[in-house]
Amino acid sequence: MSWQDPEAVRFMLDDCKVWAVVGLSGDPRRTAFSIAAMLQDRGKQIVPIHPAAADDGGLTVLGEKGYPTLADVPFPVDVVDVFRRSEFAGEFADQAVEIGARGVWFQLGVIDAAAFDRTVAAGVPMVMDTCPAIEWRRR
Repeated sequence: MSWQDPEAVRFMLDDCKVWAVVGLSGDPRRTAFSIAAMLQDRGKQIVPIHPAAADDGGLTVLGEKGYPTLADVPFPVDVVDVFRRSEFAGEFADQAVEIGARGVWFQLGVIDAAAFDRTVAAGVPMVMDTCPAIEWRRR
């Protein structure tokens, strides 16, 4: 199965509304911030996932309340979009499966073939090593 299976890409971009963005902070210089803003512009609800959300006062990014972990999100998440280095990304794919996410997206340069195999074997579509901005431009 392709890491950028066109049907998995289409499903996540077209059919999934709630995107948890792992690694999203309030720093507008970070790629995660600009991609989250683009997702909002495309009608998606973003959910910041960042350890700083556990601090006093929490974390709000682009008007959305953040959570320290995926397990802390009190509502269903459609896609878990991961902005973490490859060596740390796999655990978030596993957590996405555990919370019942409908899809997992690893950003450009984030590659974990074993996590891809586990996620797809669990019946959850996964896209890896690309970006929603790139995929929307290809359409």
